[in-house]
Amino acid sequence: MILSGFLDTLGALVFLGGTLFLALGGLGLVRMPDVYNRIQAGTKATTLGTLLVLLGAALIAPAWSVKLLLIMLFLMFTNPLSSQVLARAAHRAGVAPVASKDALADDAEDLA
Repeated sequence: MILSGFLDTLGALVFLGGTLFLALGGLGLVRMPDVYNRIQAGTKATTLGTLLVLLGAALIAPAWSVKLLLIMLFLMFTNPLSSQVLARAAHRAGVAPVASKDALADDAEDLA
């Protein structure tokens, strides 16, 4: 019984940390200046936030831990890949970054 109460408390704290990262990721989507920074804020913070929420849920409900672990693995593979694809599509569409230097365009010119 003591271990169950400890896991519930730990799970709630991890869950709360995950919601904090999700909120910061949402704030980053609103506050960042261009699409590339928004993609980074949306991907990194929300991926960590979602993983922490799922970990907290696994600590609270250990019977679901295998299913939640599979969801975590799926998120770890798909979120970075999808953000890379979105950034590449934005670059190919001609969306200019706020930064003064476009390193990807410089590399393309070097290869040509």
